[in-house]
Amino acid sequence: MTQPTIVDSHCHLDFPDFDEERPAVIQRALDAGVERMVTICTRLRLEPQVRAIAEKFAPVFYAAGTHPMSAAEEPLASVDELVALAAHPKFVGIGETGLDYHYTAESMDIQQQSLRVHIAAARETKLPLIIHARAADDDMARILAEEYANGAYTCVMHCFSSSAALAAKALDLGFYLSMSGIAAFPKSKELRDIFTSAPIDRILVETDSPYLAPPPHRGKRNEPAYAAFTAKIGAEAFGMDYVDFARQTTENFDRLFWKARA
Repeated sequence: MTQPTIVDSHCHLDFPDFDEERPAVIQRALDAGVERMVTICTRLRLEPQVRAIAEKFAPVFYAAGTHPMSAAEEPLASVDELVALAAHPKFVGIGETGLDYHYTAESMDIQQQSLRVHIAAARETKLPLIIHARAADDDMARILAEEYANGAYTCVMHCFSSSAALAAKALDLGFYLSMSGIAAFPKSKELRDIFTSAPIDRILVETDSPYLAPPPHRGKRNEPAYAAFTAKIGAEAFGMDYVDFARQTTENFDRLFWKARA
């Protein structure tokens, strides 16, 4: 029987952690059944390097935006700039963007401004918005809803580890929740319960590598191949066969990230 295939919907293959063995990392992902990967650019000035990785490796697609923790250090993106980048055939999402008040609360105003620019670009391009949310649940829920009222857009709450209330708001808007290695940690039952209370057709899987490796690699460098460990925990949490969970989350990915369909 062939191995079920899944997608790593969010990784950072341009990070120096992978410089010495990028082709091997991508091959290990394929060997583990991770058939496609979306590598995320977090500072727009680095977009050419991220694009080059997607152009070099067939299974790799990319997205670009200004990470909220970098929003105060980087020039404010424009809608036109993001829309122009989206013309590339392997550019499949807008972001990551969002709000992070855990480390960078002092820049909340510019983070919110940047987030709204990215939402406008997602609305215009019909590409999914990729959201990073940390310690900013109330503002995040408010801005996502305010902007949705101005015009629909699609969105994934990447590496979701926020409150049940923010999950409910995102799901109400038709958005998706993505499981990272955090959801596979033994002590994350409460987080898994948030995921399993969501419709299964709104769940994605990711690594956020090189960060947040799931068990049995916790504490080590993460890589796209390890998405399979998180997906197996996800299947258990949902009470599904791994084959069915893999198929469903891949269908979900293809629906949301329509430019990266197999």
